[in-house]
Amino acid sequence: MSLAYIGLGSNLSDPQAQISSALDKLTQLDNCVVKKVSSLYFSRPMGPQDQPDYMNAVVAIETSLNAIELLEELQSIENNAGRVRKDNRWGARALDLDILLFDLQVINTVRLTIPHYGLKLREFVLLPLAEIAAKLVLPDGDSIQELANQIDKNGLKIHSKLR
Repeated sequence: MSLAYIGLGSNLSDPQAQISSALDKLTQLDNCVVKKVSSLYFSRPMGPQDQPDYMNAVVAIETSLNAIELLEELQSIENNAGRVRKDNRWGARALDLDILLFDLQVINTVRLTIPHYGLKLREFVLLPLAEIAAKLVLPDGDSIQELANQIDKNGLKIHSKLR
């Protein structure tokens, strides 16, 4: 079994319900077991500011899927939630599920980059990840807790517990 960390985000169509539903779908996957779930956080949008704030969380799962198979499952959950892929990378979305880490693998393909390319730069990823995996060390040796302690919080607020 591999340990993967998944980032969940939404700012459309009742974001809290979208994230809760995505978490339910993750628990229903045959080859995955949800191990830990962060709190739900409010964050400002990364891109254009003329969109609603986001809700974000991070979950840890154990899976027998490989990284590409997991990506396909996550994209299916996104699509079923009404995700529309656009050229605007940082636009509003009903649901965004990102593989942040997959064991300590480093993957760089056209389809998938792990660790997630923005992991170290995003407070809405680092803080929930540090909440559930404070002792985690990235493949390059960086400590998640140290990165979380150093990043600008940018108005990030805990909203509630998901589970």
